[in-house]
Amino acid sequence: MAIKIYIDQGHNPEGINAGAEGFGIREQDITYQVGHFLFDILSEDYRFTARLSRPTPQTTLGYSNTSSLKERVTQANTWKADYFISIHVNASENPDINGTEAYVSSTNSAAWYLAQNIVSEIVRRTSTKYNGVFTRPSLYVLKNTKMPAVLVELGYITNYEDNQRMIDNPYQFAYGIYVGILNYLELPQKNTDL
Repeated sequence: MAIKIYIDQGHNPEGINAGAEGFGIREQDITYQVGHFLFDILSEDYRFTARLSRPTPQTTLGYSNTSSLKERVTQANTWKADYFISIHVNASENPDINGTEAYVSSTNSAAWYLAQNIVSEIVRRTSTKYNGVFTRPSLYVLKNTKMPAVLVELGYITNYEDNQRMIDNPYQFAYGIYVGILNYLELPQKNTDL
């Protein structure tokens, strides 16, 4: 039985629930691209089946921030996903703040250990700074999913170096998430050259 991964590409293309911006780059464009690469990688691995919250760049979910988040959670819960991965990029008023981190609902949980593996592998592959895993039980997508859920912040769109990494290497961020999932599940990589 294939492991079901629901990939939530954070934010909508525009308007309601649009994401952060930095250096003329939009969060929702990065999350769409990384999520799509992750979907393609998982789809090529018979051990997984995956679904996207935004199958096309124009896909818009909901009519408000809350309904947009609710629709993503409802899709994952209805599909009975085994894991929920929400992809985001961070922003700060301080352009020096940078790095990769993740949020989960509680420590020492399946999501906590999955998040640690994902963040470690992204950092290893992209050379972002390791910021760690934090608990944010109030976040809608973490609170309302019925499966282990991780919200990954790939990097800071407001930090020039992180911004360029995410633009230049979206595939490596996606592959980092994939290998993080494999490491957590103690599954071997199919192709050890990558």
